[in-house]
Amino acid sequence: MDRIMVIGAAGQIGSELVTELRKIYGSSQVFATDIKPASKDIMEGGPFQVLDVMDDKQFIHFVIRHKINQIYHLAAVLSGNAEKLPVQAWHINMQSLMNVLEIAKMVEDVKKIFWPSSIAVFGPSTPRVHTPQLTIMEPITVYGISKLAGERWCDYYYNKYGLDIRSIRYPGLISYKTEAGGGTTDYAVEIFYEAIRKGEYECFLNKDTALPMLFMPDAIDATIKLMETERSSISVHGSYNLGGFSITPEQTCREIQKYIPGFKTTYKPDFRQAIADSWPQSIDDSVARHDWGFKYKFDLSGMSEIMLREIKAKLKK
Repeated sequence: MDRIMVIGAAGQIGSELVTELRKIYGSSQVFATDIKPASKDIMEGGPFQVLDVMDDKQFIHFVIRHKINQIYHLAAVLSGNAEKLPVQAWHINMQSLMNVLEIAKMVEDVKKIFWPSSIAVFGPSTPRVHTPQLTIMEPITVYGISKLAGERWCDYYYNKYGLDIRSIRYPGLISYKTEAGGGTTDYAVEIFYEAIRKGEYECFLNKDTALPMLFMPDAIDATIKLMETERSSISVHGSYNLGGFSITPEQTCREIQKYIPGFKTTYKPDFRQAIADSWPQSIDDSVARHDWGFKYKFDLSGMSEIMLREIKAKLKK
């Protein structure tokens, strides 16, 4: 049974991924780490350690001591926050990945790596509808630039050193368990929380801004499925396109109004509007479907019902 390390276990993806991995591999086999304490479930549900992936000495010591076989590296400064501290964000996003790649190259026990990319790798010159797997990539954000560079490094380490690195270009991710954390698609999480808290929401994007989204259970399922796929089936060693359902803030508002009739959304676009305008409106993920059978279960309607029910329970409303 593999011994798995999750870096960034307190984040939006990590907090839910750790739980699912522990169900599959056993609680004692999944080592959760983050630069800060995680939720009670993560910290008490199996091994947890506060660890800074930027500290390569502490990192390699942890990997060797615990005989880690798989590393999920999820730690990053997201798109909105990265624009506020571009040089720092570049350093964190790139150096942390390089530390993971170098340690995987040096430590024989490490057999497999997962690292998330993003639709942020695309830019204004990219075809925005059904964006293909191979296309023009000219990102305009620090986050997107770091993810594009990261994809090229992953491909390089595969070709140069034979490392088994797997990656997904996530669309916007929607979850009720962890609140938004500085991304451009965060409105799609915030809007549900504010609908229940206040009955109104001021959106930082225009009402007709279409972006691809994925409900977190589908994203977690896709991530684990990719990692469990036979290596011979993997044809993309940079990062796989992953789509889902494309929605606008106005469509999301209307869906919420089916459950909360008085809910209102106003629109006050900020700097994230320019970022969203440079990203795809929909994604062609046919390569992921072909190689490892990606598919998603939840659309806007099915997701919204669950989001509102679970957030109400969480906030005791």
